[in-house]
Amino acid sequence: MATKFSITAPATASLHSNRGSDRLPALSLAVNNSASAAAVSRRKLAPIKLSINPSKTTGFFNSLPSPSPRPPLSLAAMWRDIQGAGDWEHLIHPVHPLLLREIVRYAELVNACYKAFDLDPSSKRYLNCKHGKSTLLREVGMAEAGYEITKYIYATPGIMIPTQQGTGSSRWIGYVAVSTNEATARLGRRDILVTFRGTVTNAEWIANLMSSLTPARLDPHDPRPDVKVESGFLSLYTSDDSAARFGSGSCREQLLAEISRLVINKYKDEEEIGITLAGHSMGSSLALLLGYDIAELGLNRGGEVPVTVYSYGGPRVGNAGFKARCEELGVKVLRVANVNDPVTKMPGVVFNEKFGAIAGKLLELPSIGCTCYAHVGVELALDFFKIRNPACVHDLDAYIGWLKCGSMKKVKKEGVDFFMSKIKEFLTAQRFDSWMPWECRESCRGGEMVQSPRP
Repeated sequence: MATKFSITAPATASLHSNRGSDRLPALSLAVNNSASAAAVSRRKLAPIKLSINPSKTTGFFNSLPSPSPRPPLSLAAMWRDIQGAGDWEHLIHPVHPLLLREIVRYAELVNACYKAFDLDPSSKRYLNCKHGKSTLLREVGMAEAGYEITKYIYATPGIMIPTQQGTGSSRWIGYVAVSTNEATARLGRRDILVTFRGTVTNAEWIANLMSSLTPARLDPHDPRPDVKVESGFLSLYTSDDSAARFGSGSCREQLLAEISRLVINKYKDEEEIGITLAGHSMGSSLALLLGYDIAELGLNRGGEVPVTVYSYGGPRVGNAGFKARCEELGVKVLRVANVNDPVTKMPGVVFNEKFGAIAGKLLELPSIGCTCYAHVGVELALDFFKIRNPACVHDLDAYIGWLKCGSMKKVKKEGVDFFMSKIKEFLTAQRFDSWMPWECRESCRGGEMVQSPRP
């Protein structure tokens, strides 16, 4: 069916001759003939509608060029928005195709860590990468990824568990890579990428379960005691094993040295540059700690270089103070989380940002938020589960497969809201002074809660 346009024109047009009517055969003028032509000319005439069928017009109307569809924006044109400059507003629901493509791409670059990690106890590279830096991406089927790996990263859990005779506790956990010139033109900026795998070894699992909050104190000039993070993640990030075969300092020291070399020195003359940190599970925690660390120390040229974290199935990392500081520093975090994934609910299954908000309001203890975990950033919620394979809810391959299927939808989480409503009811009915340790009560009133063991 042809498109019809409605054009409003003054009725005086009907008094004109029909010149040009051969050129506009579909043009019809409707005039109220109840009054004489003289009367019509003496009074103000109301507008009338001209109905035009462009499929039958000739001459002038046919000479107009047909409107062409606006070409889709390229990644190079909107890379800052895709990297979170506007906190992904209007890009999540529904998910913008360019953003979805980037989410999948970074997830696959993280997955390369799992594919290359050597878990064979008989191998000389046990707990390290199977391949060299120049061949890793090719060996895992990502030769066309458009990145060159510049450094391997090793981490040391603060828990000492014997692994293999002659092998230190440090293990390979990810890599630093830089986009090639060709990929840089496509991405719109030089991309400094750091990827982290998730938990694999026993020592890493134990580190994950060390769920007490401790001050991060990553900036020696401003310790910020109110900024607290999970002690196990911090230990993995800052512990050093000088006896390790491949390690050279702590995970933090390796990363900050390489980021400084690339951003401040090697690519100092490039204006279009960004830092992307991506990780799965425990790796997303390290990515967020690194993002905070870079911004806190000003290694992103004092905030000029955007820092973006892509978190896949990641747990909470710090408290409300940590979240607030990350936001203040401009660290952008996109959390891709399966609502059925238990890891995304920890630590702080109960004592989290929602509990802190409710308890702080009901008990008039604003500082209680300092002792509760809080997620950072914007969440993209997924919803998948397999009866025959329950473990898939946290598997990175399952995340990637679900993202690629394209059936994105807004996930409702009434269950979480219902659970929190019950917590609110419980808090309203309690007198906390009757069971809180006196040390905790007094310190809460003083501004900071100090957790103390119960007798």
